[in-house]
Parts: sequence; structure tokens; C-alpha cells
Amino acid sequence: MQKKAAALMLVCASLSLFVSCGKNNSNYLYAALPATSEIGAYREDPDSGVLTILPISPITAGPGVQSLVVHPSKNFLYAANSGENDISLFTIASDGFLTEVTPRTPAGIGPTLLVMDSAGSFLYVGNSGSNSISVFSIATSNGVLSQVTGSPFQIGISPLNMKLAPSGNFLYVTGSGTPTGVIETLSVSAGVPSLTQVSQAGRNPFGLAISPNGSYLYTANTTDNSISEFGINSDGSLTPLSSPLGEAYDSPVAVLVDPSGGYLYVANEGSSNVAGYSIASDGGLSLLTNSPFAGNSEPNFIASDPAGKYLFVGNQSSSAAIQTFSLDKSSGTLAAVATTSVGNTPTSIALTP
Repeated sequence: MQKKAAALMLVCASLSLFVSCGKNNSNYLYAALPATSEIGAYREDPDSGVLTILPISPITAGPGVQSLVVHPSKNFLYAANSGENDISLFTIASDGFLTEVTPRTPAGIGPTLLVMDSAGSFLYVGNSGSNSISVFSIATSNGVLSQVTGSPFQIGISPLNMKLAPSGNFLYVTGSGTPTGVIETLSVSAGVPSLTQVSQAGRNPFGLAISPNGSYLYTANTTDNSISEFGINSDGSLTPLSSPLGEAYDSPVAVLVDPSGGYLYVANEGSSNVAGYSIASDGGLSLLTNSPFAGNSEPNFIASDPAGKYLFVGNQSSSAAIQTFSLDKSSGTLAAVATTSVGNTPTSIALTP
């Protein structure tokens, strides 16, 4: 008996860098690679932020897979296939492995954006080719999608980005406009969106983020190198906090508020850096003194791990990599941890919550 216990302890020790005995302490990160219609799969060490490729990676996905989202249960992953106008459902095993469930679910034309409510009840799909949003209810038992009556819903713009308020009651969609970009506010009831307001943002607001408390919304305006700031009212409507904040950097394409709500980070594709801002109690932004944080080659998206300890920045150009940064919650400072090659330019990443 003692020999068996000793042997078990030895096995546990040898596996400690990957999982603890009886419990997997890993997070998993998935990256959409549209050029090869694949999904990259990685284990994220929650203690270091370092990514390790899974043996199954890359995984065959639908044509032009563009956007990914993980269900709150951690059991399902959904992928928008822009080249086939449909959505793939994958089951997620305890070791992070993905298995696609077929057939795929038809969506609108050119699905490029996915968002899900925090309860995992509804999936919203932004269709850039048909100026619409498809909405599906999600079966909790198997993750299967069922189209909501009336879907797809026409919104009159080709969506550039899309986010749900933390309450799940309001959906915000950005689009191009002349001379400025626009943000559509849609109230949501049982998954059905209804337009309530159109607000002005900077030109081409590709980046969109909402604070965790649902009080503030920010857009990164790519063409005029600015950030728009808005307060979110109780009815979901937006109130501008100031004129768009001009950046000293080129082509901001993505923006993220960290889980603490204290900092905002902007991926500046043209300047190949990430700028950091502190967020005041009134939602106003102040550039961090040690910002920007370099080391990125044409960054095009930012994501955070569930604990808010690490940020993951997707890089374009020849690097085709995901860079990990540690986040100092007391100062907002980012420090480079590791760079993980993903083979082809990633357009979206999703982490298990």
C-alpha cells in the first residue's frame, strides 16, 4: 500500500507542470486562423501566462474561420466561418481538445463577429456581408443552436464590432459612416434586438469595449487615430463623455478594459505597440506614464485571461504570433512574458472562462 502511495506521489510530481492529480488547473486558449481555416489550441499556465501548444493543434475549422467564443460552461466553443456563411460547434474536453459537432448551423452572409450573454443562453452573430445579426438560443445540454424567431435581424450597417452589456440587456454594434462612424444601441429581450439609438463615434470604430460594471463604453477609431468615450445610462443609451481622445499612435484597431475595470489598453496596428490608460471614476482616460508598451508587430486584438493577470495580444505581419504580457494591477504596467508563434495571422482568440 505504501509503495502504491509513493508511486502515485511520483506520478503527481511528474505531472505537476501540466495538471494537478485529480484536477486540471489549466486555462485553454483558442485562436482563429482564417488563412488556413484552422483553430490553434493552447494550454495557458495560469501561474505564468505561458502558452503551450496542444497535441491536436491546429484543428480543422470551417472556411475562413473568423471569430471564436467559449460557452460559460467551458463545454462548448463556437466559430464563425465567414467563407461558408455558417457557425461551427465544438465540444471541449477536460484536456482542452476540440471535437466538431456537425452539421454546421447556417448564419447570414459573411459572419465575422460572435458574442454571447454571460448565462450562455444566446449567441449573437454579426454578418458583415448582409448587414444583419443572427441570433440563436443555446441548448444547455449539448450546445446545439436554434435560430430565434425573426433572425437574422437587419441593422442597416455592416458591423465592425459588437459587444453585449454585462447585463445582457443591450447590444452595441459599431459601423462605418460618413463623415464619422456610428454605434447602434439595441435593446435585447429574449434574444431579440431592437434599435433604440444611433450615436456618433470616430471614423471606422473597429475597437469596442465595455467596462465590467457596464457604466462606460469605448471605441478605438482606426482612421482618425482616436478613442471615443461614452457613459452608459440605465436605459442603455450612450452619453459622450468628451470629444474623441486623440492618440499619438497610428491605426488603433482593438481596445480592452481589464477585468478590474481600472485600465484600458489599445492595440495600435500602425505603430506596432499597445497603449495603456487609467480609467477614472467618471470614465475619463489618462495615458499611463510608461505607455506605450512595445514588442508587438502590427497588433490586431487584445484579450485577457479570466483572472486578469495576463493580456494576450495577437500580432499580424510576418510574426503571426500571440504575445503574453503580465499585468501589474497596482500600476497598469504591462511586462512581456512570452511570444508564441501560431503559424498564420490570428483574427480572434477565446479563452475558457
